[in-house]
Amino acid sequence: MFKALADPTRRAVLDALFERDGQSVQALCDRFPDMTRFGVMKHLDVLETAQLVTTRREGRQKFHYLNPVPIQQVADRWISKYAQPFARALVDLQSDLEHDTRTA
Repeated sequence: MFKALADPTRRAVLDALFERDGQSVQALCDRFPDMTRFGVMKHLDVLETAQLVTTRREGRQKFHYLNPVPIQQVADRWISKYAQPFARALVDLQSDLEHDTRTA
């Protein structure tokens, strides 16, 4: 799973599925015009192998869905209920700072 998440393009694919779940390969290719269809499919294969994406066939099309369970399991394992409020505060602070720099 960590190998799959290490690539920024794969994280962008997961973000795209978070925004609109159940996308076909063609829909994802449209979102990443700088990447070939083969490249998108290769990234999806890595994400599917890591169980971060699930698929469902409908006729000739294959739809891809975000599976957040493995990420949550890692968070549950490594962020105890005692450290979680501090970690959440740091993530919120980072998000606020990034938002401020984009609007400045």
